[in-house]
Amino acid sequence: MNKPISLSKLFLLLVLFANGFEANGQQHLNIIDKTVNIGMRAVQRREISAIIIHSTFNNSGGDKYDIDLIIKQFNRYKVSSHYVIGRDGSIFRLVSEKNIAYQAGKSRLPDARTNVNATSIGIELMTSFDESPTEQQIRSLVLLTNDIRRRYRIDFVLRHSDIAPGRKTDPWNMDWMDFLKRIGY
Repeated sequence: MNKPISLSKLFLLLVLFANGFEANGQQHLNIIDKTVNIGMRAVQRREISAIIIHSTFNNSGGDKYDIDLIIKQFNRYKVSSHYVIGRDGSIFRLVSEKNIAYQAGKSRLPDARTNVNATSIGIELMTSFDESPTEQQIRSLVLLTNDIRRRYRIDFVLRHSDIAPGRKTDPWNMDWMDFLKRIGY
């Protein structure tokens, strides 16, 4: 016979749920779909083994952290990423994980594999050359990264600068070691 849940446990569960936590203690990912069809390629199957962290901002005039202006900029260059994390921690999905997003460019994984786009999920943090990611962004990045790692066999969690040294410098102004510690990597 199941024991009824106490009022105090029920209240705690309601508070956690209201704050974005699921019953198992995991924080719930609230992902906002902003699907694009440029800067990506639909594929039937692919093996995902890496997560690549980037930085982005709109440098074409207007609000530098406006997701629609960032998408417009991506479209101009025919690039994209799977996710963009806003300054407030909002997670925008631009490309389904099952598809390839053109986010890594000419790059190489530590095991010497090239064509990184085909095997990775790209996550962009809205930040600029002179600003650091916000705490809300890092929390969302940790949650999203760990969610992806639970669903795929991920061999690498890397910075864009790790896979394209000398060509890329992002993610900018990020405490990378703290992030790796937070994801238990």
